[in-house]
Amino acid sequence: MELIWEGVTEAISLLLQGDPEVVGIAILSLELSGLATLVALLLGVPLGAFLAFRVFRGRGFFVSLVNTGMGLPPVVVGLFVSITFWRSGPLGFLELLYTPGAIVLAQFVIAFPVVTGLTMAALQQIDPKLILQLKGLGASRLQLLSVLLWETRLPMLAAVIAGFGAVISEVGAVMMVGGNILGHTRVLTTATVLETRKGNFEVAIALSLILLGLTFLITWLLTHFQQRSAAK
Repeated sequence: MELIWEGVTEAISLLLQGDPEVVGIAILSLELSGLATLVALLLGVPLGAFLAFRVFRGRGFFVSLVNTGMGLPPVVVGLFVSITFWRSGPLGFLELLYTPGAIVLAQFVIAFPVVTGLTMAALQQIDPKLILQLKGLGASRLQLLSVLLWETRLPMLAAVIAGFGAVISEVGAVMMVGGNILGHTRVLTTATVLETRKGNFEVAIALSLILLGLTFLITWLLTHFQQRSAAK
């Protein structure tokens, strides 16, 4: 308990002092995870809608891929992203390994199937009569999708929360593709691992509490909007 209390006081101290290293790591964590989640939404929502409403040969296979991807081990993602962007890898010439871009890509791969799968599941719960009514009123595909997404805004916000939560807390893949370079690719999760290995448990606990606090704050805001929409 004493060690935990020391970690709490250290976290408060680091925040009150505005430690530039900790602030920079926290901001970078939010920026990279936020960008990865945004890209996952931009690509995952249309794909989820396509799989929800389209019937084609091989659809079951693609749905199974998405569902499998929702439980994809992050270290596997880190391994294949590392191999892809290794110097001798197929995309090694891009020199993305150990850069923030590589972290965003790895986090995107983790969040993408989560967003896609939850979007598909949400849209499949819509009453078919609503779709027929909208088509009967002459709604275009874009208008139809907009209305359906609005009708499923509560589970869609859950998809955002799940996607963001999956990447902000990820450490294995981020460590592998980012290299945990101070001031460049070090985020809260990898910094916590580093301090733990060094035996600086108070600092590690402090970083963990900051990570939990930021995650809770973002999730609380999204949940607030979700429940506010549900009450209307």
